[in-house]
Amino acid sequence: MKKKIAILLFILIALPLLAIFCSNSVIKNAANGKTYYAVNTVPHNRVGLVLGTTSKLTNGSPNPYYVHRINATIALYKAQKIDFVLVSGDNGSKYYNEPDTFKRDLVKKGIPAEKIFLDYAGFRTLDSMVRAHVIFSLDNVTVISQKFHNERAIYIAEKKGLTAVGFNAKDLNGKAGLKVQTREYLARVKVFLDILFNTEPKFYGEKIVIE
Repeated sequence: MKKKIAILLFILIALPLLAIFCSNSVIKNAANGKTYYAVNTVPHNRVGLVLGTTSKLTNGSPNPYYVHRINATIALYKAQKIDFVLVSGDNGSKYYNEPDTFKRDLVKKGIPAEKIFLDYAGFRTLDSMVRAHVIFSLDNVTVISQKFHNERAIYIAEKKGLTAVGFNAKDLNGKAGLKVQTREYLARVKVFLDILFNTEPKFYGEKIVIE
């Protein structure tokens, strides 16, 4: 009996770890050579897709991930590596609106408002990538987020018919980024469940032309 329990416990521990290891390896390998840190090395794409996040932490201070994505988008636009910006994020309530917040700060930093398009239904990375292709009719895009997020977005995009490269916003190291990095491992496992079950975005809607 004890042997059976030990085997069961081993399976319950080993299988999740194996799933995490395999999903992480597949996604990293698929995105290898497709993410960039330097503005002068990233290829030009007509549209840069910024993946949303909250602008504030729970204590009210600025969210570094948000700040770095803003700065990365500005750098790409000023270097003429993108012509338009598509902000995709959560618009879950009138009190929480990632796309509008991003647009406001991007305009403050110098990007013309008419160059910024908003996807209010980017509730998940899957939604953002599929909608960029289906709703906004993009075949190629530069994803703007931290590297770990870009890698996952690139993998999803290519599974859904969208060719993507990533421009890596500055990341956080050590304890500050540990929680996000841990969550990312689980998110990578979920990517394969979404593919297996052909998960669709929460909303589609009418097509929007970026021009």
